[in-house]
Amino acid sequence: MDNWRKSSHSGGGDGNECVEIANSRTHISIRDSKTPTTATLTFPLASFTAFLDTLKSGRNPV
Repeated sequence: MDNWRKSSHSGGGDGNECVEIANSRTHISIRDSKTPTTATLTFPLASFTAFLDTLKSGRNPV
């Protein structure tokens, strides 16, 4: 996954303090733009979509 892009929720401008995402047909990866060579989180696309849906709904996932 080399197609990293700045999240639309990271604010405007060219600042380097943002979240970057990359996705394939089956997974999505997330990293901190300040430290792109360190930790990257990768999730199956279906799980990440369910996570976002829960956040948007305001439900408590626990």
